[in-house]
Amino acid sequence: MAGLGGPRRDTRGIVDAPELFAHVRFRRREPAPALRRYLEHYWLIDWDLAQPYASHLVPHPSVNLVFARYPGCGDEDAGCAEVAGVGLELFTQKLEGRGRVCGVQFRPGGFRPFAPGAPVSRWTGRRLPATDVFAPPAPPAQPAPSAPPAPPAPSAAVLDPAAEDDRVAALDAYLLALGPEPDPRADLAMALVDLVRTDRTVLRVDGLARAEGVSARSLQRLFAAYVGVGPKWVILRYRIHEALERAGAAPDVDWAALAAELGYSDQAHLVRDFTATLGVPPTALSAR
Repeated sequence: MAGLGGPRRDTRGIVDAPELFAHVRFRRREPAPALRRYLEHYWLIDWDLAQPYASHLVPHPSVNLVFARYPGCGDEDAGCAEVAGVGLELFTQKLEGRGRVCGVQFRPGGFRPFAPGAPVSRWTGRRLPATDVFAPPAPPAQPAPSAPPAPPAPSAAVLDPAAEDDRVAALDAYLLALGPEPDPRADLAMALVDLVRTDRTVLRVDGLARAEGVSARSLQRLFAAYVGVGPKWVILRYRIHEALERAGAAPDVDWAALAAELGYSDQAHLVRDFTATLGVPPTALSAR
């Protein structure tokens, strides 16, 4: 599968990445080999701020598992552990004081093997305690041999170590204990989303369905069950990521040409989608 050569190095989705990196220490780390088919990477952030700062992110079509400790997040000592479904809107997080986050970004389509009891669309747009999502089902009336239940989310075990390698090892241990089972449908969903992300000629759902030899409706059902959002939404989100990266890279973007490159009928439609997602037109980011 594409993308298994290590953590991504791009900053797509981060609004004003240089500004974020000036305020926090941000790293990406690779998970254990057995987890790499399901995960994009781990992402680690630490900060110690004299003044509050608000970060902004246009989410990827990915589920995230987040262990965090900062003012207002769960128990002051233990921190909190949440599953964040695919975010549909611009995500803004106020950072202040001292804080630490250790996150897991699943590949789009890669979360379902860790929580196979429900379609990934159940978590879309929601943030829930990790123990609610990974909680084992109630035992049957006649107990039968089964895999051991998932351990409680070890927020302190992940967040406490001073050594970054130890935090990564704690993330590995927790996820491996969940015992993800290989799922060909998950593999298919991951491959299709990766195709949308890397192949700029994939601009329409019907074209993606034809390339896979399935109906558009079958593709929609697959994405709802394994990605959490529809294929049209995924195509649009990666268009916005591309436009956001261009807006942040240079002040003189040819928006009409970029709209055509991204499959829009005209510049106005690109500007409309960009503004609806970020709250400001692309020219505002280019100017800044």
